[in-house]
Amino acid sequence: MISVLADHNIEGHAIRLWDTFVAEGWIDLCPIELVMFADVGLAVSSSDREVWRFAQRNQMILLTDNRNMKGKDSLARTLREENTPTSFPVLTIGSSERVHEREYRQRCVSRLVEIITDSDKYMGTGRLFIP
Repeated sequence: MISVLADHNIEGHAIRLWDTFVAEGWIDLCPIELVMFADVGLAVSSSDREVWRFAQRNQMILLTDNRNMKGKDSLARTLREENTPTSFPVLTIGSSERVHEREYRQRCVSRLVEIITDSDKYMGTGRLFIP
């Protein structure tokens, strides 16, 4: 089972995606779990680097909307410096403000399923945008 760690600032969006995932029956075909920062003991003040490292240590896919690109601990810099061929990808919702749209959510979920079911293909890719 693969765990998807929802970034703290998109928990509501992640829950909407999860509800669509379950409602469309994907849960039976693609065993994943959605976890939040509180579920795993991560502080909401954790840096991008800390969050990415936590996800990697625990073999989780990180779901974000678009983490900060500034500073030595930004997600972009962390990926440049620490990503390896065996690193789990970071999935970034391309347009989080559109998650309320049913069709957009369905496209995001379809892409998520594609990535999860063929996860070996996406290891080490760094950041992937969904849909």
